[in-house]
Amino acid sequence: MVMLVERLEGWAITKARGDDVTVVFERPPSTAIPSSVVEVAHAPKAAANSADDEIVRLVRSGAQPQEIRVVTSDKALTDRVRDLGAAVYPAERFRDLIDPRGSNAARRTQ
Repeated sequence: MVMLVERLEGWAITKARGDDVTVVFERPPSTAIPSSVVEVAHAPKAAANSADDEIVRLVRSGAQPQEIRVVTSDKALTDRVRDLGAAVYPAERFRDLIDPRGSNAARRTQ
Protein backbone atom coordinates (compact mmCIF):
# COMPACT_ATOMS: atom_id res chain seq x y z
CA MET A 1 0.00 0.00 0.00
CA VAL A 2 2.77 2.40 0.94
CA MET A 3 4.64 1.83 -2.33
CA LEU A 4 1.51 2.46 -4.38
CA VAL A 5 0.78 5.69 -2.51
CA GLU A 6 4.39 6.83 -2.99
CA ARG A 7 4.21 6.17 -6.74
CA LEU A 8 0.86 7.94 -6.98
CA GLU A 9 2.29 10.85 -5.05
CA GLY A 10 5.24 11.18 -7.43
CA TRP A 11 2.89 11.08 -10.42
CA ALA A 12 0.43 13.52 -8.84
CA ILE A 13 3.14 16.06 -8.06
CA THR A 14 4.55 16.04 -11.59
CA LYS A 15 1.62 15.15 -13.85
CA ALA A 16 -1.79 15.57 -12.20
CA ARG A 17 -1.86 19.37 -12.71
CA GLY A 18 -3.89 20.10 -9.61
CA ASP A 19 -6.33 17.21 -9.96
CA ASP A 20 -7.40 15.51 -6.76
CA VAL A 21 -5.99 11.98 -6.47
CA THR A 22 -7.63 9.33 -4.29
CA VAL A 23 -6.67 5.69 -3.86
CA VAL A 24 -9.23 3.30 -2.38
CA PHE A 25 -8.26 0.10 -0.58
CA GLU A 26 -10.47 -2.81 0.55
CA ARG A 27 -9.36 -2.27 4.16
CA PRO A 28 -7.54 0.46 6.03
CA PRO A 29 -3.74 0.38 5.99
CA SER A 30 -2.23 -1.13 9.15
CA THR A 31 -0.57 2.23 9.81
CA ALA A 32 -1.49 5.64 8.45
CA ILE A 33 0.08 6.48 5.09
CA PRO A 34 0.80 10.20 5.07
CA SER A 35 0.57 12.11 1.81
CA SER A 36 0.05 15.75 1.07
CA VAL A 37 -1.33 15.11 -2.43
CA VAL A 38 -3.00 11.66 -2.37
CA GLU A 39 -6.11 10.96 -0.34
CA VAL A 40 -5.94 7.43 1.04
CA ALA A 41 -9.43 5.99 1.43
CA HIS A 42 -10.80 2.55 2.22
CA ALA A 43 -14.07 0.71 2.24
CA PRO A 44 -16.03 1.00 5.49
CA LYS A 45 -15.93 -2.77 5.88
CA ALA A 46 -13.51 -5.18 4.20
CA ALA A 47 -15.38 -7.59 1.93
CA ALA A 48 -15.42 -8.75 -1.66
CA ASN A 49 -15.92 -5.74 -3.95
CA SER A 50 -16.09 -3.35 -1.00
CA ALA A 51 -13.46 -1.04 -2.52
CA ASP A 52 -15.48 -1.02 -5.74
CA ASP A 53 -18.58 -0.04 -3.78
CA GLU A 54 -16.63 2.76 -2.08
CA ILE A 55 -15.39 4.03 -5.45
CA VAL A 56 -18.95 4.06 -6.76
CA ARG A 57 -20.07 5.93 -3.63
CA LEU A 58 -17.32 8.53 -4.13
CA VAL A 59 -18.24 9.01 -7.80
CA ARG A 60 -21.94 9.24 -6.97
CA SER A 61 -21.29 11.85 -4.27
CA GLY A 62 -19.00 13.92 -6.49
CA ALA A 63 -20.31 17.32 -7.55
CA GLN A 64 -19.21 16.68 -11.16
CA PRO A 65 -18.88 12.94 -11.83
CA GLN A 66 -18.09 13.65 -15.49
CA GLU A 67 -14.77 15.13 -14.34
CA ILE A 68 -13.78 12.00 -12.40
CA ARG A 69 -11.43 9.41 -13.89
CA VAL A 70 -11.41 5.96 -12.32
CA VAL A 71 -8.40 3.73 -12.90
CA THR A 72 -9.52 0.10 -13.16
CA SER A 73 -9.51 -2.91 -15.42
CA ASP A 74 -12.54 -4.43 -13.71
CA LYS A 75 -15.41 -4.66 -16.20
CA ALA A 76 -18.18 -4.50 -13.60
CA LEU A 77 -16.68 -1.43 -11.91
CA THR A 78 -16.09 0.17 -15.31
CA ASP A 79 -19.78 -0.22 -16.16
CA ARG A 80 -20.92 1.11 -12.78
CA VAL A 81 -18.84 4.30 -12.82
CA ARG A 82 -19.48 5.00 -16.50
CA ASP A 83 -23.22 4.78 -15.79
CA LEU A 84 -22.63 7.61 -13.28
CA GLY A 85 -20.78 9.72 -15.85
CA ALA A 86 -17.16 9.06 -14.83
CA ALA A 87 -14.42 8.20 -17.30
CA VAL A 88 -12.30 5.07 -16.97
CA TYR A 89 -8.57 4.69 -17.56
CA PRO A 90 -7.16 1.14 -17.91
CA ALA A 91 -5.11 0.09 -14.87
CA GLU A 92 -2.25 -1.38 -16.90
CA ARG A 93 -1.78 1.82 -18.89
CA PHE A 94 -1.87 3.87 -15.70
CA ARG A 95 0.72 1.60 -14.11
CA ASP A 96 3.01 2.40 -17.03
CA LEU A 97 2.61 6.09 -16.14
CA ILE A 98 3.36 5.77 -12.44
CA ASP A 99 5.95 2.97 -12.62
CA PRO A 100 7.60 2.87 -16.06
CA ARG A 101 10.47 0.72 -14.77
CA GLY A 102 8.03 -1.99 -13.71
CA SER A 103 5.89 -1.85 -16.83
CA ASN A 104 5.82 -4.37 -19.64
CA ALA A 105 6.80 -1.64 -22.09
CA ALA A 106 9.97 -0.87 -20.14
CA ARG A 107 10.88 -4.55 -19.94
CA ARG A 108 10.51 -4.97 -23.71
CA THR A 109 12.94 -2.14 -24.42
CA GLN A 110 15.68 -3.40 -22.11
